[in-house]
This record gives sequence, C-alpha cells and structure tokens, in this order.
Amino acid sequence: MDVLVRLEARPSDSPVVAHVNSIPVLPFGTRSRREVVTLYGVADAQSLALALAATVESERLEAHTGVVRHLGVWPDRGAVGDSAWRDGTTGRLVTQDLDIPLLTLEARASELLGACGSTLRRVAAGLAMPDWPEGTERALSFSFASTNVVASGGAGQSLEDDAGVESWLDSIRQADAFTFEVEGD
Repeated sequence: MDVLVRLEARPSDSPVVAHVNSIPVLPFGTRSRREVVTLYGVADAQSLALALAATVESERLEAHTGVVRHLGVWPDRGAVGDSAWRDGTTGRLVTQDLDIPLLTLEARASELLGACGSTLRRVAAGLAMPDWPEGTERALSFSFASTNVVASGGAGQSLEDDAGVESWLDSIRQADAFTFEVEGD
C-alpha cells in the first residue's frame, strides 16, 4: 500500500488530527492501493501513526475489493467515516459507516511506532522542516511493504522509503531550478 502524507494548517473550527482517504487499485494494475493522509497543524510521528492505524484498522474490517474510504481522526473520538464499494454481483454502490474507537487506534499506532517508528519520525520531520520552497505543497510518500505484517503485529521492516525521504528537499530544489553549478564553488 502506498501512502501519501500531506501537511496542512489546522482548521480553526475543528480539532481533527488527520483525514485519511483511500484510492483503490486500478483494474489494470498500474499501481498499488494508495492512502492519502492529510495531517493538520504540526506534523509528528504520533499523529501520523494514529492516521495510519485508522487505515490498517478500517482495512481489517472489510473484505471487499475496490473500497474507497474517507475517515476523520479525532483526538477524543477515534476514527469516524465511511467506506464504499461496488457489489460484485449487482454492480450497486454499497456504503458502510466506520467508527473505530480511540483505544483501538492508540494500540495499533503503538504497534506501528514499534515496528517502523524511525521512518514515521523521518517523514514527520521532513514535513515539519521550515525550508520548504515557497508555494510547494508539503507532501511525502512511502510504502507499506505488507499491511498483513503490521495488522498482525509482526516485527521487522514494514515500511520502505519509496520517495527518498532522505533526499526529498534536494529533489524539490532541483525540480524548481533552485540549484545551479558555477565553476569555483
């Protein structure tokens, strides 16, 4: 599963920690499932882990393919949202409300931090760096090697550095022509 993490300013009228939206695998298989996590306010590993825990837990609750999910992660309530998919026999759109308690999210987030905390901390630190080029959206991506490893509480390397978190700022600067070579530098 690919994950794109975005950072936005906290809405003034809402205590929401994050929103998680899923994009299913395309039928012709050009990419894996993508989760888009939008963190609000200050990026930290704990809020990222809570959002990813909502993704893992909601996936455990469903056994359908092509599911699209929309979840809000709240500090006092857990994850609340819905999922939708097409019924395989009738083709009708089926929806289901999702409500994942905060204690469940915190337990799964703790497992995620134990299994891949350093990667989550690097992603959060990358989003929080003050020297992003002006006008760029703060977003980084990485991949779960296997959601089953994380969902079963297995140990080991479960996140891969898909986007080059270590060199993301250099690639942004190069793409925006902020780097140049001059003889004598």
